[in-house]
Amino acid sequence: MSLTKPATLSDVALLAGVSESAVSRTYTPGASVAPATRERVLQAAAQLGYRPNAIARTLTTRRSRMIGVVVSYLQNQFYPVVIEKLSQALQHHGYHVLLFVSDGHETGATVDDQLMDVMQYQVDGLVLASVTLSSAIAKGCRAAGVPVVLFNRTAPIDGVHSVASDNHAGGCLAAQALLQAGCSRIAYLAGLEDASTQIEREQGFNHALREAQVDVFARTVGHYSYERACEATRQLFSRAIIPDGIFAANDHMALAVMDTLRSELGLKVPQDVSVVGFDNVPQSAWLAYGLTTIEQDAQAMVNATVEVLIEAIESDSRSDSFEAREVITPVRLIRRSTVTG
Repeated sequence: MSLTKPATLSDVALLAGVSESAVSRTYTPGASVAPATRERVLQAAAQLGYRPNAIARTLTTRRSRMIGVVVSYLQNQFYPVVIEKLSQALQHHGYHVLLFVSDGHETGATVDDQLMDVMQYQVDGLVLASVTLSSAIAKGCRAAGVPVVLFNRTAPIDGVHSVASDNHAGGCLAAQALLQAGCSRIAYLAGLEDASTQIEREQGFNHALREAQVDVFARTVGHYSYERACEATRQLFSRAIIPDGIFAANDHMALAVMDTLRSELGLKVPQDVSVVGFDNVPQSAWLAYGLTTIEQDAQAMVNATVEVLIEAIESDSRSDSFEAREVITPVRLIRRSTVTG
């Protein structure tokens, strides 16, 4: 039995009566090609069963049209939303995502070893979501012409772009919401201690409390983990005098706080304890939670990330005139039922 030889780009060009470059442009995202020419090429390709070879195109153009995305963990409901929006936005620009999940969430470690693996796929750019990298690896990425964007993180690393929300302002809004609700014993549930998001949110929270001449009643750490946030909540409420308000540094932990208060400790939200989170994940709007939270605009953050990344890919990030961009997107308070007033 003989095997049919796969159709080639030349076969499609011959059948369509166009040049090989016209066929190539038809399958190149963003390339200019006349509608009539595109239609002839697609009809010929369908007739021949032609499928473009992305690997061969990479060898020719030196561009893989692939973006490496490294995320620290997917339990936080914010990141599945971000990955979906980021993938769709990049696909609109003719790029595709290679997703890698880091194991450095609990320690807040860099992802240097993993990035060495990612770079083997000849990615055109990197997006690091809630992880960071060392200065040495950042320098290597820049030398290779691979731009890096930190998503939802900031770090003082030369040559690395960053996109984050206004975490300091969000912390202020959370404190103000609890103060306006009449809370006087306000606790803070921290995330990872060395994460820029955690540091900035706590700074904003403390700033607003100081302006109101109110001290933080208690502080504990949930490491951005559901299980650890549950344990931290048990510890907070094991004392004789308990908080009447809690700001959790993200919604993932805030939901854990609510579950523990209600199911284990028999306390009502917000009658006994007011709760504020940060992110505005889809689950926070569920009727079972109705969480008051600080919204990070995931779409605005994704749009900024894609804009910065594509601009960097199309320019020469290795030049001496290169300057890394830092984008801060605004936040807003979403009022629901976990805070009175």
